[in-house]
Amino acid sequence: MAAETVTGARRPGLPWLPMARLVGRRVLFAVPVLFCVTFGVFAIAAASPFDPVKAYAGTAGLTASQENLDQLRANLGADDPFAVRWWNWLTSALTGDLGDSTSLRQPVAQVIAERVGWSALLCAVAFALAVLVGIVLGVLAARRRGGLLDRAITFVCYTLEAAPPFWLGLLAVWLFALKLDALPAGGLTDTSSEVATVGQVTHHLILPAAVLAVSQLPWFVLYVRQGVGDALEEDPVRGARARGLSERTVLLGHALRSGLLPVLTLIGSRVPELITGALLIETVFSWPGIAAATVEAATSVDFPLLAALTVFATLAVLAGNLLSDLLYGLADPRVGFDG
Repeated sequence: MAAETVTGARRPGLPWLPMARLVGRRVLFAVPVLFCVTFGVFAIAAASPFDPVKAYAGTAGLTASQENLDQLRANLGADDPFAVRWWNWLTSALTGDLGDSTSLRQPVAQVIAERVGWSALLCAVAFALAVLVGIVLGVLAARRRGGLLDRAITFVCYTLEAAPPFWLGLLAVWLFALKLDALPAGGLTDTSSEVATVGQVTHHLILPAAVLAVSQLPWFVLYVRQGVGDALEEDPVRGARARGLSERTVLLGHALRSGLLPVLTLIGSRVPELITGALLIETVFSWPGIAAATVEAATSVDFPLLAALTVFATLAVLAGNLLSDLLYGLADPRVGFDG
């Protein structure tokens, strides 16, 4: 989502007041969005063929009497209309009570707190790798568009765009864990260890973070290639070359700065794909993030956990879009924050 308007000259200093207004507008916009998203989650879950009572009872439900099942159904509120269940969950969530997970038998807040940190670590490392490597490869490709290096880089990027993240993960496990035995195939620590040390976590993080970064890499490479390539053909850059500036100064000091502006917008738009990719990668590598909880909540019709995880993902997407607009407005003096 691009920054919201174009204004005249900017006053000296950072535009804190316009930025605050933009943040305030986005917060107000997020309220009805979250209402609609959570309502949709409960509506879709209610239409699911899965029975939450049987999922909660597990194997014990096979021998339980109908009276016990009916009592359990009443305790869970499974017979209430989904709108009633949604409203009860929403009013409790507004007071800080996210309810209890019927599938994991834990408070929802505890389920998320135990897992979200590991998911955030994986996403942050992978996203940073994708941005940094994408900038380097994009600049190399843009220096001589149409050349051999440019064609090779773009071919690899278009190929990776078509490759599903879970397929890349399985391929990486086969090559680096099974064939080369260079990196662990999954998990957070070694099987013989009971404590998660920094060294073990780092060692186990390399492969899933690299695969997730590779799945996000093509878009950054292609955006940087296009932006820097177009900037190299602009008159100010040609003038810098005519003044005798070195190619490195022209490329890094002029073309790269202008060419990176579209990447700032891309950062926010890739958040949904990053979250989806992270869920798949966590599943492939048995990473202890929110992926397992998300799958369990969906298959078990765990309304409280499913709603909370959906709210969390929605907030991440909205925050990514807001971050893109703020970065774009700060980087380009022609762009303002007032709408």
